[in-house]
Amino acid sequence: NLTEEAFRSQEFKDHPKPLKGNNDLLSITQSDIICKIHKEYLLSGADIIETNTFSSTRIAQADYGLEHLAYRLNKISAQVARKAANEITAQTGSKRYVAGAMGPTNKTLSVSPSVEKPDYRNVSFDELVEAYTEQAKGLLDGGVDIMLVETIFDTANAKAALFALQNLFEEEYDPRPIFVSGTIVDKSGRTLSGQTGEAFVISISHSEPLCIGLNCALGAVEMRPFIETIGKCTTAYIICYPNAGLPNTFGGYDETPEVTAKHLKEFALDGLVNIVGGCCGTTPAHIR
Repeated sequence: NLTEEAFRSQEFKDHPKPLKGNNDLLSITQSDIICKIHKEYLLSGADIIETNTFSSTRIAQADYGLEHLAYRLNKISAQVARKAANEITAQTGSKRYVAGAMGPTNKTLSVSPSVEKPDYRNVSFDELVEAYTEQAKGLLDGGVDIMLVETIFDTANAKAALFALQNLFEEEYDPRPIFVSGTIVDKSGRTLSGQTGEAFVISISHSEPLCIGLNCALGAVEMRPFIETIGKCTTAYIICYPNAGLPNTFGGYDETPEVTAKHLKEFALDGLVNIVGGCCGTTPAHIR
């Protein structure tokens, strides 16, 4: 329940736009809180934590007038997660990993934002590549172990992120494993840009990800048939981190840790998944 003042802290107290809701900024203004949250999940048994960078591209930060912070946001968020992971690794003797989270941005290459002009696009492939390159550099310089291109509702956006990563790994950085996670938006079994799970896997398989899977939008029960489909059409490992069920009327999540755990245990027993976790509405108790 942080206030506008908490989001701003001293550094951004005179920023002209409201900043409450820009959760990625908290890695700079309230890094202790973010580090504490990371540790709660690690102490609940998480082997991998994500950086707090879902919206840390210059494209997404433009809503807040903070485009210029993109690189710094990613580097600091990666350092905060790295610190938490290293401390819990030392404390428990069990190695913990940091995944650099690269979200889908708030723009899409496949769908027009204007009903009147179906051919109109408010972002180009090259602009996305540039934004993702800047994000990835920050994450890599901050010390992440894995690159996670996640919550993919538009595969064209994801291809821009994967292209950016491939270029960086060829030219500047030692390669890191790539995880790719799509989002099936409803029971139709398609992404927002209209692809089935199978088409999605084929579209991104050129990037040779270590893991492919699904996260967000659905709970484990609704996600199961789509995870099965993805598993059948790839040799990559399967990652699955569903929401805590479907959202209620108020946008909250009611599924208890016991229920989520029961469903994910069935996934594991049936050989459907290699990595499981939690997305919206899941708490350290769900992970435990």
